[in-house]
Amino acid sequence: MTLTYRMSFSTGGLFINESLAVAKLYEDHADWDLVKAEALKSKTLQFRTQSSAKRSIREIVHRLRAFAEDEFVLFLTGTRQDQGYLLWLAVCRTYPFVAEFAAELVSDRFLSFRTDLTYDDFDTFFEAKSEWHDELAEISVSTRSKVRQILFRMLREAGIISKDDSILGAMLSPQLLELICEHDRSELRFFPGAELSGRSSC
Repeated sequence: MTLTYRMSFSTGGLFINESLAVAKLYEDHADWDLVKAEALKSKTLQFRTQSSAKRSIREIVHRLRAFAEDEFVLFLTGTRQDQGYLLWLAVCRTYPFVAEFAAELVSDRFLSFRTDLTYDDFDTFFEAKSEWHDELAEISVSTRSKVRQILFRMLREAGIISKDDSILGAMLSPQLLELICEHDRSELRFFPGAELSGRSSC
C-alpha cells in the first residue's frame, strides 16, 4: 500500500518558541484538549488571526504528540539546539514527505560532500515523488511554492542548513543521540552526518 503524503506542515515554520509554550501547558495540565483551549487564550502565543491561531496550535500539538516521554522532557530542559533538532525529528515523524526529503536528499548530499541545497533540488525531488503520489501531482503551483518555502524555513530554524542554504553537519548532544539510538536508530538519517557519529554510540 502506497503511503499518503500529508502536507499541512505549510501552516508555518518550526514554531520553536510556540512549541515550548504549548509543551509547558501540557506539563501543567497533561490533557491535550485542555492545552489547545488554554493555548488559544494565552497572551504569550501571538498569531495574526483566531483561525491562524487554531490552525497553528493544532499543528504544534500534532508534532509534540510525536515525542516519547523522555524526548518530551529533553525538549523542555535541553539546549536551544536540542530543542530545534527535536522539533525537526517530530516534523519528520509526522510528515513522511519531510522525512524522505531529509534522509534521501539532504543527508545523502551531505555524505557525498555536496553541501549546497537549492529550490531546484526540492523541485526535482518533488517531481520524482509526484510520479508515485497523486496527491502531490494535484497540488497547485502556488501551494507547492509555499510548501517549498516553509520546508526550507524549517531546515534553517532547526540548524540543518545555514542561512545561505548550505547543509550543516548535525551536532547532536550525547543526550539526544542516546534517545534516538534507543527509540529508532534509523532516524539519525534525518540529521546530516549523524549516522557516522552515531556508529560508535548506538
